[in-house]
Amino acid sequence: MAEAGVGSGKGGSQEISLKDKGNEFFKAGNYLKAAALYTQAIKQDPSNPTLYSNRAAAFLNLVKLNKALADAETTITLNPQWEKGYFRKGCILEAMERYDDALAAFQISLQYNPQSAEVSRKIKRLSQLAKDKKRAQEVQNLRSNIDIAKSLETLKSEMSEKYVAEDSWKDMFSFLVETIEAAVKSWHETSKVDPKVYFLLDKEKTQSDKYAPVVNIDKAFESPHTHSNCFSFLRQYAEDSFSRAACLVAPKSIIAYPQVWKGQGSRKWKHGQHDGFFVQFESPLLRKLWFISSSNEMGKTLCRDPEVLDIGAHEVLPRLFKEKMPNS
Repeated sequence: MAEAGVGSGKGGSQEISLKDKGNEFFKAGNYLKAAALYTQAIKQDPSNPTLYSNRAAAFLNLVKLNKALADAETTITLNPQWEKGYFRKGCILEAMERYDDALAAFQISLQYNPQSAEVSRKIKRLSQLAKDKKRAQEVQNLRSNIDIAKSLETLKSEMSEKYVAEDSWKDMFSFLVETIEAAVKSWHETSKVDPKVYFLLDKEKTQSDKYAPVVNIDKAFESPHTHSNCFSFLRQYAEDSFSRAACLVAPKSIIAYPQVWKGQGSRKWKHGQHDGFFVQFESPLLRKLWFISSSNEMGKTLCRDPEVLDIGAHEVLPRLFKEKMPNS
């Protein structure tokens, strides 16, 4: 809002009259006419900070932000103790989305006028905006820099103990990481994953024309009957294709009927109503199960780190590979 201001300055009664006319147009929402009248008044009294402050307000409403900022700076130069200049500057910087700079200007304004509820409100709002902007950037970074290997560091040592041949467990670990990362990317982009089982095929033994590295299991959870059929099929597929490991990915939303979790599964569930998906890793020596929950932050879907589940209570599918002894 333009203010009445102080002092008649060099222009005497005419200056007051020009400014008052400008204020009338400002109140009526004719900011262009108001700015023109303030400009005329400034020519007559170039050292009056109120005129620059008023014109800054008019320029701000006209979204001429650079001109508005220049006038706010001039207001401050002419009267460094007047809180209005800093308030104007803060409002203009806020419109420019320079929240940190705006915050600094409002804080100086508050020093000169600690009673101002308007400035206190601005500071509160901008502190939140700056915080939100920072968090939005963090969320974006988390969404684009997915590092599942880091989350599965403990599994690496467990695999290396079970599988003595280094090539063997390293292949399995890479296969698992790549499968989960692809699922996380899909979830981030579409908020869903397709229920599938991925197989780590044996490069030398698998008939690649006959066995694909992925099988859709979207019907598996419709009933105990389809679940049982799907499991039998997958177990046979794993054997016939000479797969070395498999990885199931399935959204929590489709695992509806209680037979999937034997007895106490639902009672042991510790992840509330969170949306997300399961990843179950199957190999002859090692079975693991994770839940990757998701939340909505700053309007974006964000996957959390994989959380290990008790496969005994929550397995999504029974064992796919015949168990081998470590030295066999």
